Amino acid sequence: MKTEIKTAIACVIIITIGIITISIYYNNIDLASNTTSTIEIYNKSQLNKAPKLFGGTEYINIEKNELEDIIEGKVVLYDIWTYSCINCIRTLPYIVDWDEKYSDKGLVIIGIHTPEFEFEKNKDNVLYAVEKFDINYPVILDNEKDIWNAFENRYWPRKYIADHDGYIRYDHIGEGSYKETEQIIQKLLVERSESLGTTSSSLKLTELNEFEHSTFRTPELYFGYKFASGRSQIGNENGFNPEMIVNYKIPEETRQNYFYLDGKWKNAKDSMNLISENGVISLKYNAKQVNIVASNNSELEIFVDGNSIPKYMTGSDLTTESKIFVSEPRLYNIINSDDTEPHELIIKINGSGFEIFTFTFG
Repeated sequence: MKTEIKTAIACVIIITIGIITISIYYNNIDLASNTTSTIEIYNKSQLNKAPKLFGGTEYINIEKNELEDIIEGKVVLYDIWTYSCINCIRTLPYIVDWDEKYSDKGLVIIGIHTPEFEFEKNKDNVLYAVEKFDINYPVILDNEKDIWNAFENRYWPRKYIADHDGYIRYDHIGEGSYKETEQIIQKLLVERSESLGTTSSSLKLTELNEFEHSTFRTPELYFGYKFASGRSQIGNENGFNPEMIVNYKIPEETRQNYFYLDGKWKNAKDSMNLISENGVISLKYNAKQVNIVASNNSELEIFVDGNSIPKYMTGSDLTTESKIFVSEPRLYNIINSDDTEPHELIIKINGSGFEIFTFTFG
């Protein structure tokens, strides 16, 4: 190989490493923004105040004109979520419990439902989720991402906690840190009580079985060409063809962590829609939990390594016949086991119209 070529390759590698390093550095800065290193604050002028909740398109468990009154002088937990996001779903039991424990002690929880997919903008769909997850606190539908942008947010889920003066004292991205988050709630409630000249007692911290993620698992896979841009994991040589109907065929050899389609599928911005009477999705994955976000009435027959799913791997939405019946648009749990394992998943779809948005893993 010529010296010039070797030099060029070396330069490309160095530049790539540099870009990744810088990206990680600034991402870590972003993760730490608005998060104080200590709860003891003597000068709040350095902190950001929670933005006004302008731009909500619909309201659940509250009227729009009641928002400012219930927030005034309270400790407020703002939970940015969306109902088909598995990471959001796993945090909800904690948030619901905190609402029950602290709502009469000065805590107000506001769910800011910012959709990832179009079907999540439908109020009836969100209402179904609110009832399913026993959410009694106010939920604002942020369909235009106005509140999301006001918080300068980029993640699902994200929790911000503001003190009784409205200053953001803590934020957390993703799952986990439940003990730390609840301790912040308790400390800020004590601060509020002291400012009012009253007393406040801490309750026992919530103890639930926190989901333990696989260390090395297949990343989330998107079926919409808009979401998959820059991270395409479709294995068919046809690839994505925006707004086109494509006749896909699964090749004999398939790659790990890539999904493959068989049948005629419409390529949409946020999904793939089955046009033919039957279709197949194939995927070699590594995880202990597999979910899909899907919609439209369909019957799915599921196979793992060529066989029906064994009992120890059966997901919560799977029937005893290794089938899933898709009805309302939401997340469906296919695989749920205790151990992270590599497998080949085959989904056979009976009937046209099935729509799939994403695979998620745990």
